Amino acid sequence: MGYVSAVPVPQPRAQAATAPDATGSRRSLAAGLFLGAVGATVVLLASGQTWAEGKAAVGGGTLPLTADGQDVTGLPAALAIVGLAALVAVFAVRSVGRLLVAGLLALSGLGAGLSAYLGASDSAALDEKAAQTTGDTSATIDALSHTAWPYVTAAGGLLILIAGLLALRYGKLWPTMSGRYERDGTPRPRKAPRTAPDPDRPEDLWKALDRGEDPTH
Repeated sequence: MGYVSAVPVPQPRAQAATAPDATGSRRSLAAGLFLGAVGATVVLLASGQTWAEGKAAVGGGTLPLTADGQDVTGLPAALAIVGLAALVAVFAVRSVGRLLVAGLLALSGLGAGLSAYLGASDSAALDEKAAQTTGDTSATIDALSHTAWPYVTAAGGLLILIAGLLALRYGKLWPTMSGRYERDGTPRPRKAPRTAPDPDRPEDLWKALDRGEDPTH
């Protein structure tokens, strides 16, 4: 009479099906981290550059004035910081929490990009500087011009937005930061507690001596 083995046989198709998922998870994770970090860095750096230039009439002459991104709007830099925090937090939460944080990351990028784009043609910051410099509240800026830095800032916001969209799409496959879990989410095996050597077993006493332990404890 024969016996049927109960050992499960690995299914090649199932293993092959999980390979693309793992590859897509690693690629989306790397892309999300890279785009989010680079986008936030670009926004923070570009928002500190000169966005607008002009001249204010002072007495019989003119005074050149400039306005950086922080003078025009502080929203892109603030949202970039929020985006960085969300990029880190997306690995600390799971399930619905991860979706919410990923959505915050995407919205941060969208807000940073839109506010920078709208600030590209702003003149209020230089008009305010002209009024403060001349002491005339009705003073305005002449020969107003804008640089490309607002659009660079908007591009950085777009990178953050893409990182957020990647987190929304593939975030459920990304690992979670935890010391007790492996990358696939399974708990790490715990080490068995060391037991005291048995005095009735000489081999246990010799092993304890080899480890430098006191076999009497």
